[in-house]
Amino acid sequence: MKYELLVLAIAPVVAFVFWIYLKDKYEKEPVWVLVKFFILGIIVSIPAILIEDTLMKVDIWTGYSYYIFLAFVVAALTEEGLKAMILIPTILNEKNFNEKLDGIIYSIFLSLGFATVENIIYILFEKNSMALEVGITRAIVSIPAHMMFAITMGYYISKYKFSSETIKKREYLIMSVLVPILLHGLFDFILMIRYKWSIVMFIIYIVFLWKMNLDKLDYYIGISKFNFLKKKRK
Repeated sequence: MKYELLVLAIAPVVAFVFWIYLKDKYEKEPVWVLVKFFILGIIVSIPAILIEDTLMKVDIWTGYSYYIFLAFVVAALTEEGLKAMILIPTILNEKNFNEKLDGIIYSIFLSLGFATVENIIYILFEKNSMALEVGITRAIVSIPAHMMFAITMGYYISKYKFSSETIKKREYLIMSVLVPILLHGLFDFILMIRYKWSIVMFIIYIVFLWKMNLDKLDYYIGISKFNFLKKKRK
């Protein structure tokens, strides 16, 4: 194994782990809980790889329908669906899940565990001449995208947990799965179509994706800060 490539694959994940850990300023989660969700992300990546490999062999699509199948079914539905299947029951049974920000934090740690395995596979099996380029591209585009999808998932799981309205709870639970799938699918689809304006569309979409999800993260950080200061005054 080429250790420099392994470092290239893991280093951006480590950077984002510290970034999100430092974002949780007011009521930090136990490290062992965060490690648990990170490991769950690693575990869920294994069936995702196997399912995606199987679906890739389905050869009944042509043209744009093939891109839609790859983006929304092979990648988005498989990856976000499996993440949700393991995240939702685990997170709702987590005794440390006591504020809305926790849903996003746990979701991101799971997604970073998943992204670690994906990154290692992409970089280590790439040609040596392209490995650095792939590593840098994934560090600034793909890994952050996984985090953005995770923020959306965690945001709606938290809304589900802390809502008292039955109808709203059902809506939030559906959105916690459906919205990340749609966001992920659109991300991959724009990358695949290679239309002459697709790079412009992709940049606009990335800006939208980051703005929308960082606003969600900041909103829950604000709630966490308010609750922390409220307890301090008592």
